[in-house]
Amino acid sequence: MVRIKICGIMDAAAAVVAAAAGTDAIGLVFAPSRRQVTVEQARRIAFALPPFVTKVGVFVDDDPARVREIADAVHLDAVQLHGVESPEYAAALGLPVIKAIRMRDRSSVEAMRGYRVFAFLLDSFEPDLAGGTGKAFNWDLAAGLQASAPLILAGGLTAENVQPALQAVRPYGVDVSSGVETDGGKDPGKIREFIARVRSWNGTR
Repeated sequence: MVRIKICGIMDAAAAVVAAAAGTDAIGLVFAPSRRQVTVEQARRIAFALPPFVTKVGVFVDDDPARVREIADAVHLDAVQLHGVESPEYAAALGLPVIKAIRMRDRSSVEAMRGYRVFAFLLDSFEPDLAGGTGKAFNWDLAAGLQASAPLILAGGLTAENVQPALQAVRPYGVDVSSGVETDGGKDPGKIREFIARVRSWNGTR
């Protein structure tokens, strides 16, 4: 069954909607971004979640001590690294790690070498953005990809294109942020529809 992560959650209301709709995980962004949350905001969001919804903190080339401090304060279940963090950096955190890989071309998969992580997140390549591009990459780059950890597909996913994406890549999970937003905020209807499309695809397998 394909897992679902709704990323860029900024308030408890959106987290509750996502959880009720059946998301497996939420993403809390601690890197500079329009979706960035404070530790206190993240704690309120985490407190509103029911049991068994995974809390993932998103960081970009942050100080390892700060990452561990936030993970402890918010009770994060995993951290997602969206910068150029090395395999040594990831291992030294002592936390479950999802490492983002920016898919520019076939050579991008070489960036996975050396990592021992919980999963790889495949995202679109934009020179000036570490993530949250809202753009899909060429899924053929990920089709049939063999990796040392499960693959999570991200980058420009929406309710309209997620089933073709799943058919092409067959990932362990999908990650969506801007695809479930309207005017910069999480849209409850879009969240529910996205999750329903993924669950529907799961049901046909």
